[in-house]
Amino acid sequence: MSRISFPQTIDAAPAAAQETLKGLQAKLGMAPNLYKLLSLTPAGLEGALSLSGALAKTSLEPHLRERIALAVANVNGCDYCNAAHTAIGKSLKLSETDITAARAGHAADAKADAAVAFARKVTVNRAQVSEADIKAVSAAGFTDAQIVEIVLVVAANVLTNYVNEVFKTPVDFPATTPATRVA
Repeated sequence: MSRISFPQTIDAAPAAAQETLKGLQAKLGMAPNLYKLLSLTPAGLEGALSLSGALAKTSLEPHLRERIALAVANVNGCDYCNAAHTAIGKSLKLSETDITAARAGHAADAKADAAVAFARKVTVNRAQVSEADIKAVSAAGFTDAQIVEIVLVVAANVLTNYVNEVFKTPVDFPATTPATRVA
């Protein structure tokens, strides 16, 4: 149960957000509850979607972005994002083993593991990482620009994690293992 009321249908959303929600429904087959909640502030909905769209254009592979999203969701204990990114990860052919590893901040591939572990550390330590942490992800083969992109993907996921956790957005993705939380 959400802590605030939000539009349950596209038609109930503010007029300025309805076309955006219709576009999401056409693209995804649904207008996810996160976006219906964000539609309370059409500018906030637009901002979140614009950031997500921009990050989809980075040099980071979709598989890696989803692994990072799972790691961040599980640091923050966000069941909504954990379920959403599990579903997206499966659609990208990530295996159950890949998904479980990502939730814990790891990947079987050494390069992906360095990025996901770094992203997890950024999240756990609220951006307080060491020079050695940056050197480790760089040594794994990531450019300076890609390291910036990793941090941006973390930040975008923290944003959605926080919205979902503050308002307890009802999960409308397939049920999955509950998210963990780092104390």
